[in-house]
Amino acid sequence: MNGMADELLARLAKDDGVLVRVEKTQGSAPREAGTWMAVWADGLTATIGGGQLEFQAIEQARAWLAGGPAIDGVRRYPLGPSLGQCCGGVVFLSFRRIAAADAKALQKELLAHLEPVALFGGGHVGAALARLLATLPFSVRWIDSRDGVFPAALPAQVETEHSEPVQDAVTQLAPGSRVLIMSFSHAEDLDIVIACLKRLRARSDLPYVGLIGSKTKWATFSHRLEARGFTADELARITCPIGVPGIGGKEPEVIAVAVAAQLLQSLG
Repeated sequence: MNGMADELLARLAKDDGVLVRVEKTQGSAPREAGTWMAVWADGLTATIGGGQLEFQAIEQARAWLAGGPAIDGVRRYPLGPSLGQCCGGVVFLSFRRIAAADAKALQKELLAHLEPVALFGGGHVGAALARLLATLPFSVRWIDSRDGVFPAALPAQVETEHSEPVQDAVTQLAPGSRVLIMSFSHAEDLDIVIACLKRLRARSDLPYVGLIGSKTKWATFSHRLEARGFTADELARITCPIGVPGIGGKEPEVIAVAVAAQLLQSLG
């Protein structure tokens, strides 16, 4: 399953479009700043929230595509009775013509606004998570110590990395990365957790570190980590088990939904 960036880039290879972006908002609004949609002559990629705001933006973008006047600067849209929306706030939209020549720069620009996730483990749950996270506001660095575990075709939001030993990748993660640990072995999981705890001790720049497993697994890990000198307060920064509670089922896709929901909660 590809993300919206993939859909945009695929369409951009054959058609020109208009990128509509929410630049800022005031008060109540359907979507936050940074949200975008791509308008094509006969289609749409992504959404800025629907309703009359979106319909009006689409109409204006298509008029530009059809040869109408260019849309300069940022336009202000009050979300009141005149627009048929009662959010009560104000949305400021920018409009930008895009073509195939813009693809590389546009991909970099769109992915730069995503929240970084480091996903350790190329197994079934890891694969389900990579597919799901690519449809959400995350960029994924997918890491494993084994060769040949990643699929050949991946969404633009997912970048793979081979790291041996796998925990060495922790020092190179982008600040603010949310970390998910689900390697093929408990030994590797423990090494990655230790590397994350050391980074948290030194830099405290990983807002979420989650470890797949049961309460029993975490109890065993906690004893080993305490023996290595990590304090209770430090261990409290590791989430295990991962995933929002109340979602039953052990299928990889079900686990992925529960974990993705918890990551979204962590965005606060």
